[in-house]
Amino acid sequence: MLLVAPAGAADLRIAMAADVGSMDPHFANISPNVVVSSHVFETLTTVDADARLMPALAESWAAVGPTTWEFRLREDVRFHDGSPFTAEDVLFSLQRPATIKNSPGGFTTFTKPIVRMEAVDRHTVRLHTAAPYAMVPYDLVSVFIVSKRAAEGARSRDFDDGTAMIGTGPYRFVRFARGEAIDLARNDDYWGKRPEWEHVSLRLIPSDPARIAALYAGDVDMIENVPPADAARLARDPRFRIERKISWRTIFLTLDQYRDDSPFIDAGGKPNPLRDARVRRALSKAIDREAICAKVMDGFATPTANIVAPTVFGHAHSLQAEAYDPAGAKALLAEAGYADGFELTLHGPNNRYINDELIVQAVAQMLARIGIRTRVETMPVNIYFPKARAESFSVALLGWGSFSGDLALRSLFMTENATQGTGAWNWGRYSNPEVDELVRRALGALEPAERERLTREATVRAMGETALIPLYHQIASWALRRDLRYIARTDEYSFAFDVHTETTP
Repeated sequence: MLLVAPAGAADLRIAMAADVGSMDPHFANISPNVVVSSHVFETLTTVDADARLMPALAESWAAVGPTTWEFRLREDVRFHDGSPFTAEDVLFSLQRPATIKNSPGGFTTFTKPIVRMEAVDRHTVRLHTAAPYAMVPYDLVSVFIVSKRAAEGARSRDFDDGTAMIGTGPYRFVRFARGEAIDLARNDDYWGKRPEWEHVSLRLIPSDPARIAALYAGDVDMIENVPPADAARLARDPRFRIERKISWRTIFLTLDQYRDDSPFIDAGGKPNPLRDARVRRALSKAIDREAICAKVMDGFATPTANIVAPTVFGHAHSLQAEAYDPAGAKALLAEAGYADGFELTLHGPNNRYINDELIVQAVAQMLARIGIRTRVETMPVNIYFPKARAESFSVALLGWGSFSGDLALRSLFMTENATQGTGAWNWGRYSNPEVDELVRRALGALEPAERERLTREATVRAMGETALIPLYHQIASWALRRDLRYIARTDEYSFAFDVHTETTP
């Protein structure tokens, strides 16, 4: 057997497909930020490549009462500055997301169900909920633990310059060059398995051609989000390998269904047509998902009527992707009183999801065929997300990934309630009390079969009203040097500590 040594010795360079806005691990719950945070910080629980729950900073947990969860913390963990990891750091970290000003949000969804928390001793915490709630261990997958000593009083800019970037993770923070790269150094005192790479550079290359060019030129060792049009050529090149896996990410359209006067719709004096479920269904019928997946995504997607992928807990198998039916769409528009159509602007990012700008353009062309006069506006994700969060659009492209259907429903379908932490990403403000109740019951069900039944029922109910328009499940992909191995992840994350050299004949 011949061991093929990596070209950069102990260095690894990964090209990320989307920009990173902040080093603060509690600022924005978006995938690029989460990937960076996962190298420096850790969570109490985590998931493996197949989205199965696993221990992390908590070595065990249990429900010790109907509304009480107890987590036993690892005792052999230290932060990068040498200070010990204790229960006080956990309590501080769970409270911190709610204190961050001007945050686009996302993390409080996971902390709001906790109404009281206590440190039993230095390595035991108890978390209390207002009602029985089965999802506490799953929620904590998403909340990074920071050092109270380093982060107390810190602002997001203190993480960007490295002052507060003190975690327990396998890598230490070195540098954040905004729009360019994040540089990391191995934490040789890490409590867990020692990473293979001494230095890691996470290069920010949202442009597909630039990312591919960097791989071919040897400027990076691995890229994420392989452009579908380049996949076949890369697969034939003996210098590289491609790893693929159906993703947990669903791409869909959010629909403004709460305002009488929506900002980017002109219906000739009539009220916002998207408030009518028949119009929402008409838009869904107008979209040829098979064509999008085959032609725009080059097979790197599969059509869906669900909000979570087939492999994810709570996927409603009874739902089938909406068939392309422009005649049926026109009939529904006429029935709703919009036989002559209307005008709308379709918004989307142009550097966040695979071929996102092309997807938006394709959907616009399909809507035009049923009389919806559609304009397209796309923009970089750092501009797009704040606008979408502020509900500045009428119809907008969004992607969502979750390792269980009830968690996705809580964020995307439940009525927005900041106090309860529901509907944080429900930007179209869909609201149905019956769906809310089903999701609440699912989240509190300790029996998995009952929890999944309720999740599926809520999904079917919401999709029956076209709460949003699901398009497809993305297929995650990575291209890397032939002598490297990476186990493709359902959550699409690119982790340097899971990249290894391979022994080849």
